[in-house]
Amino acid sequence: MPRFEAEVAVLLCAVFFVPASGILHPVDYLVLQSLRQSLADLPGSAFFASWDFTAEPCAFAGVLCSRDRVVALSLGDPRAGSRGLTGHLPSSLAHLPALAELSLVPGRVAGPLPAALPSGLRFLALSGNLLSGSLPPSLSALRRLRTLDLSSNRLSGSVPPAVVRLPELRTLILAHNRLSGSVPAVASAPLLRLDLRSNALTGSVPSLPPSLVYLSLASNRLSGWVDRVLPRLTRLQFLDLSMNHLSGPLPGVLFTFPVSTLRLQRNQFSGPLRPASPLPVEGATVDLSYNRLTGNVPAELAPAGRLYLDFNRFTGQLPAALVDRVVAGRMQVLYLQHNYLTGFGIGGAAASIPAGMSLCLQDNCLVPPVNAACPRNAGPQRMRPPEQCAAIRHRG
Repeated sequence: MPRFEAEVAVLLCAVFFVPASGILHPVDYLVLQSLRQSLADLPGSAFFASWDFTAEPCAFAGVLCSRDRVVALSLGDPRAGSRGLTGHLPSSLAHLPALAELSLVPGRVAGPLPAALPSGLRFLALSGNLLSGSLPPSLSALRRLRTLDLSSNRLSGSVPPAVVRLPELRTLILAHNRLSGSVPAVASAPLLRLDLRSNALTGSVPSLPPSLVYLSLASNRLSGWVDRVLPRLTRLQFLDLSMNHLSGPLPGVLFTFPVSTLRLQRNQFSGPLRPASPLPVEGATVDLSYNRLTGNVPAELAPAGRLYLDFNRFTGQLPAALVDRVVAGRMQVLYLQHNYLTGFGIGGAAASIPAGMSLCLQDNCLVPPVNAACPRNAGPQRMRPPEQCAAIRHRG
């Protein structure tokens, strides 16, 4: 008989003649003891100071009970700056049948995830630790799970498609790990937030559920076109596909979504921008820098509050709607450096640019305003050499 089961049998005999009122179930009691043996406070943390097993375990810090069962565990001091815990997560956690919530503050808890977890879990958040190994297949058995956050660990292997398709899952955050393989294709699921940024995922962006309002696949190794995938995601409010190898045109319908943050920088997107309508969110952040976009800068981008179009191949004059926004002080950032633009509309009049506005027009085919606030990566070159501008005009 395994040690944990043997201890349960002994404890059941010990409490057989004790009234059940107010007493934690013996199995749950042993799991808490196992947790205390597996985890410890880092120097400067005092989370386990209240875990005195001569007292009532349901009064321990981070333990919530209902009747005689543990229903929630919040392990570690959640206050900002807490040093967290060290150790590992014991397999005995699977023996808490009523556990619905399990969270762990950032610390140095290492080792693999338990091979099995309570099937009734609805909330599982273990971010910011040193957990390693692959995602166990048993995660796909958590049919009631609504939130899964395992970000900022050292997890490896692939993302199990069955996890992404869990029937109640709304939030899946696996960012900042070492995951590889492809992003699972999920045509239909209740997901609202999917965050897989900063891994080593490859392949194309697959079909994803149209319920998504937050999608981040940034800082991976994804490639291919997105013009057939993104148009389905009409509810997006946050989209970050930056720092991949994505290419092809950007669908015009993308700019009609209620997106307040759109980050597509440092890819290989190409061709002209043809937004289907003006940006619907006033003051949105739009970053399309470091791509291969061509043609004129669309007037439909004027409602943005922070607009990054630098390091592309845009030509022509800036649209009047965009210039008017700058002059009115309704934009905080407009970066246009390293393009082939030929006109801005307000010339070099320093007084025309509001104070506090970050505007950069260096390395174009025009004379930039004298008080433009450029970032360091803009370089020292104020204008493009005439032969480069002439070549673009001839090509056009």
